[in-house]
Amino acid sequence: MPLRVIAERCTGCRLCETACPFGAITVSNGKARVDMAKCNLCGACVSACRKLHALELTREQKPTIDKSEHRGVWVFAEQQEGKVANVALELLSEGRKLADQLGEPLCAILPEDQTAQDGRELICFGADQVYLLQLPSSRPFLEDAHTDVIAGLIKEHKPSIVLLGATDIGRSLAPRVASRLRTGLTADCTGLEIEPETRDLLQIRPAFGGNLLATIVCPDHRPQMATVRPRVFKPAPPDQSRVGRIIRYDYRQHRSPRGTELLEVVKEAAETERLSEADVIVAAGRGLGDAGNLKMIEELARVLGGAVGASRAAVDAGWVPYARQVGQTGKTVRPKLYVACGIRGAIQHLVGIQSAGVIVAVNKDPQAPIFNMADYGIVGDVLEVVPALIREAKRIRPQHPQPSS
Repeated sequence: MPLRVIAERCTGCRLCETACPFGAITVSNGKARVDMAKCNLCGACVSACRKLHALELTREQKPTIDKSEHRGVWVFAEQQEGKVANVALELLSEGRKLADQLGEPLCAILPEDQTAQDGRELICFGADQVYLLQLPSSRPFLEDAHTDVIAGLIKEHKPSIVLLGATDIGRSLAPRVASRLRTGLTADCTGLEIEPETRDLLQIRPAFGGNLLATIVCPDHRPQMATVRPRVFKPAPPDQSRVGRIIRYDYRQHRSPRGTELLEVVKEAAETERLSEADVIVAAGRGLGDAGNLKMIEELARVLGGAVGASRAAVDAGWVPYARQVGQTGKTVRPKLYVACGIRGAIQHLVGIQSAGVIVAVNKDPQAPIFNMADYGIVGDVLEVVPALIREAKRIRPQHPQPSS
């Protein structure tokens, strides 16, 4: 037991009982008793008993690993409808930078019964090696087989860093693999860096509701694992001259306990294009004043062939569902055009749109922070400006395209 009472030293003075903030210590029959179900090993009781030394706290020693045995940056190449997802190409771009800093190879895991050409695509986008995994059930995605195979492959090759997209698949797979490997996992990262002295991965992500950015390290375990939000990084252009290896692993006879069974695949039904993939986003903020005014935002998005987004304030007000929230605590987006309507521009929101091509801001406050990032700013009442934008857009594009679903 990590917290032990040395009975022969205990006098039943109750100092430890008083000092414990969790009510984990009681004194009965003149001796202290510890309820380990309540104790969080804070050490307050040990400090209170510093004269008698009747309490002894033994903390677990940090595991020792040979970091030199772990080399390489790995990227999980997620696929959507048989094609490599954009987030995988984004991770290869950033993974290439990390691997070059470390002087280590960049590898991609492609868990699909694909052709050599698919692996070749990943090499063009930066991978030195592609592990092409032939699985018994690779499409649609099932966690059980993927977890077994990928965890085993990592144990065999010992990479230093493993990156996955913070998508439905990545968020499902990453914690299972991390648990199997007994290592740490940082979710929803928005930045990745290498600490020069320790060569540890600095994993940067929003914390405390997006009010600050936390830098998380995993110095005592390998591999270092992180999921990264889509559209945070920009894919590097493919280099057709790159040369790499494609290594096939045949796991088609692999059998793992099936905790789930797929019954049906139902595609998402949406009125507008998926926010993370939209080239045009028209976003609503609290400056609209009322949920009824959201209709003109939807109309402007329709005219421009785009999607509707929202600030956290508009989501918290119940005007727009959370799936439409843009920012650190929502989705990070990279549209060609972002129109912010009635959004003041909190830092959490600005971080989510910093990769947008062109930002247009409409706000009646000329000091609103959104104007510091906007390429074009319109100071005016959003209830007057947006209808004018709709009329002008219809004039220029009378046969405006309907957004894809």
